[in-house]
Amino acid sequence: MTTRNVSVPATVPVPATGPDAAADAESEAKAFTAAWEEWHRDKDARLAAEHGFLAITGLHWLTDEPQRVTDAPGLWSTGPDSVTVELDEGTELVVDGAVVRGRYDFGVIPERGGVDAVWGDTVIEVAKRGGHHVVRPRRPGHPLRVAFAGTPAYAPDPRWVVTGRYVPFAEPRPTTVGASVEGLQHVYDAPGAITFRLDGRDLSLTAFNGYTPGGFSVLFTDETSGVTTYAANRSLRIDAPGPEGEVVLDFNRATNLPCAYTDFATCPLPPAENRLPVAVEAGEKIPHERGPVTP
Repeated sequence: MTTRNVSVPATVPVPATGPDAAADAESEAKAFTAAWEEWHRDKDARLAAEHGFLAITGLHWLTDEPQRVTDAPGLWSTGPDSVTVELDEGTELVVDGAVVRGRYDFGVIPERGGVDAVWGDTVIEVAKRGGHHVVRPRRPGHPLRVAFAGTPAYAPDPRWVVTGRYVPFAEPRPTTVGASVEGLQHVYDAPGAITFRLDGRDLSLTAFNGYTPGGFSVLFTDETSGVTTYAANRSLRIDAPGPEGEVVLDFNRATNLPCAYTDFATCPLPPAENRLPVAVEAGEKIPHERGPVTP
């Protein structure tokens, strides 16, 4: 690489040194850590909410043969486009605020969509995953939720905040990935890739559309996967790019998907190209529910 001597104009401020600079740096570090801790508490609180993922008591795949489901009333079945429940006499559900009795058709449920039916203190999720209809009851007293003590994670460190660049594809690319459930597949439209440099290496991650306007969601594994972090996947949310395509990847906020905690999730796996050849020692570690965590 060619180097050049560059003259610094006298008007450019010289970085502060001494006690004031040290105090500023300490204040910034505390603010960074406090913001991360608040984010992590909120994330765990959503996971362990009264009817969050840790409250799921079972994953039931429906067929055209009516079947009974543990922690849900009635007989459940599926047709080509919808789910039907035949409730026992005297039993009722509340769907979208309305009480339903007898035979009830949930209508068309889109892929990755779902409808909640309330039965006492249980919420019954009726959903479609990988082209199949499923029922997942969520009960607040489920032992997994009751015993949850939080998710272990690496201490937040600003060095894992990386600036990258979003490179859109000419057309969104349909991308098929596996799932935490054997034999299941998910299909996403990938709008582009995110390039960045980490540990002296030029890297790239295929991005899926995110949860905020213009934002992205990235699924990845790295050299810590299966060692200190969950083997199958971690997820990173990225805000919409700036005017020149610049994005910020804060690996301190790399999170586990629900499948890291429970076998009743159908989480997608990362595309093959999203297996990073570096150890990302940041973000969430293997949950206590899945076994020991290496320091």
